[in-house]
Amino acid sequence: MSGETRTDIHIRIEGRAGRITLSRPQALNALSHEMCLEIDRALIGWAEDAAVALVLIDAEGERAFCAGGDIAKIHATGTAGDFDHARRYWADEYRMNARLFHFPKPVVALMQGFTMGGGVGLGCHASHRVVCETSQIALPECGIGLVPDVGSTLLLARAPGRLGEYLGVTGTRMGPGDAIHAEFADYMVPQADWPALVAELCETGDWEAVDRAAAPAPESPLEAAQPEIDRLFAGDTLRDILNLVTRSDSAVATRALALMERGSPLSAACTVELIHRARLRDTIEAALEQEYRFTFRAIADSDLLEGIRAAIIDKDKSPKWRHSSLDAVTATEVARMLLPLGADTWKL
Repeated sequence: MSGETRTDIHIRIEGRAGRITLSRPQALNALSHEMCLEIDRALIGWAEDAAVALVLIDAEGERAFCAGGDIAKIHATGTAGDFDHARRYWADEYRMNARLFHFPKPVVALMQGFTMGGGVGLGCHASHRVVCETSQIALPECGIGLVPDVGSTLLLARAPGRLGEYLGVTGTRMGPGDAIHAEFADYMVPQADWPALVAELCETGDWEAVDRAAAPAPESPLEAAQPEIDRLFAGDTLRDILNLVTRSDSAVATRALALMERGSPLSAACTVELIHRARLRDTIEAALEQEYRFTFRAIADSDLLEGIRAAIIDKDKSPKWRHSSLDAVTATEVARMLLPLGADTWKL
């Protein structure tokens, strides 16, 4: 299968590798609905194609592997009263995420620069996740009134200790050492070595080339802070976490609270609940189905449109959240956002 070349994504077979290259560097390689559908079609075709020994996902530009989804279009359609565009986009994107997670052949993702939100769903479900000196991996969705999605609540649930809750509600950026410690990445390969690695993967189809190219992981500030993070973020709810964070004067607590207070209280409360649910049902399908309960309702019933407005439309960085403080969200409101969707339930 030789894919058609688009201006925003380049899908083709080179040697033994099925290659997916994001080519929207001017937009930090943000994923559009059409790009998600193209990737999904390629994965379906390559799964049974004997010519493809592995899949290699990379991106053009120095600044970002993929900084997330195309939230500008979600805002434009949502403010016009079209809720279906975003719902279709997320449903199809999540199917692509699940297909990547379960892909029957090795998938190598090379993640330079920003890898955030939808980029995590594309790169961090790969079997061989490569970072470099510039890598910055994060889930900043609470800052725009969404929740970590694209299956990332499963990654957060599987992170050591209580790093998942911390990363989910603060949106903290992970450098290469932190990403490897938190199990969002597997290998540190200096970016100068990537061209040779890509050439070898395409020529041989030997995924063990990634192991051979790997350098020692850098130090992880998160690992050093882990005991304090585990203590502060051990609560069952956001309110429990707040009780611990606000009563501590540690540097970890002070920084965490400052980051949390920038985001949507409703999103933060639902994020904690989603991570806990993902721990109880440890499958990508369960995580995506739970996340979709929030995203399906997001345009009508959450802070999403206001968060996007403040972040990238008016750029005033002053969103007016539905709740005045992090401790103002009730358990009933969280439950309502995460109720089953009935006929609209997400399915693979």
